[in-house]
Amino acid sequence: MSRPADVPVDAPGPPGYAFASADLDRCAELRERDDLVATLAMAAEADWLFLREDGAAVLTPERRLALVPGDALEVLPPQWLFLGRRAGRALFAAQQPQVAPVPAGAWTGLREAAASLPASESGILAAARGLLAWRLRTRWCSGCGGLLQVAAAGHRLQCPACGSVQFPRTDPAIIVAVRHGDACLLGRQAAWAPGRWSTLAGFVEPGETLEAAVAREVHEEAGVRVTSARYLGSQPWPFPGSLMLGFEARAQDRRIAVGEELDDARWFDPDQLAAGLAEGTVVLSPPLSIARWLLEHWHREVTGRPIPDGRAW
Repeated sequence: MSRPADVPVDAPGPPGYAFASADLDRCAELRERDDLVATLAMAAEADWLFLREDGAAVLTPERRLALVPGDALEVLPPQWLFLGRRAGRALFAAQQPQVAPVPAGAWTGLREAAASLPASESGILAAARGLLAWRLRTRWCSGCGGLLQVAAAGHRLQCPACGSVQFPRTDPAIIVAVRHGDACLLGRQAAWAPGRWSTLAGFVEPGETLEAAVAREVHEEAGVRVTSARYLGSQPWPFPGSLMLGFEARAQDRRIAVGEELDDARWFDPDQLAAGLAEGTVVLSPPLSIARWLLEHWHREVTGRPIPDGRAW
């Protein structure tokens, strides 16, 4: 496999997918200042974002994140964390509160919220969801079994018994638009709804480079050998804590041997894709995903036009 190029100047940016932009100064230098952060948390100049355990948030009628001012809190909620500063205001997040009124609005699932929020706010939602999900599933020391204590304003967990430290976990995964000539390789899983197709993806294994993961996953899932890979962009994917690393790869040929993970894999040229979309036999990823962004990049590069699709998952 050839060495990948730097991020290309002709990449399909700026990204239009969700979670990829957070209008946020993370203020890492303040996380160790416990007294200052605690004071900020309950000030009128602070905002709180509350999430349900499943990641749902409350949205305003204008489809923005509904926030609670810090001076509305009587005490700090459990499982809270400091996200940083946004527009000069300190921003915090916590699980659904018992210490403050839930803001007016409707609880909205993570995917639906991401599809309608501005990009900067969906990025904040991804940060809060990822950190809170990590906190919920990381309560006990993996070394001695002791109860972990929160530090660094929610960004670090420490074991008082053995001294071990745990940091938020992000699981890297590659997602790739494989090309040969004008065609792009798409796959589908047996559990998906009929007609649903997407780019190939998979988690990076320990000791593996991103480029090696691209080659391995494409061959494991579709039996296709790739000769080069180029990084295009990334998307935080808070379901609950992955990072999707988007690539474009070139295939050696169009021979397919579907592996155990897929139900089917096919090459689509732009005309075949358009016909399937028009007939309703092909349904693509929604615009909130980097999968769709990668496909749009391929389609625009080949045809000069966006994908003619009104349907998505």
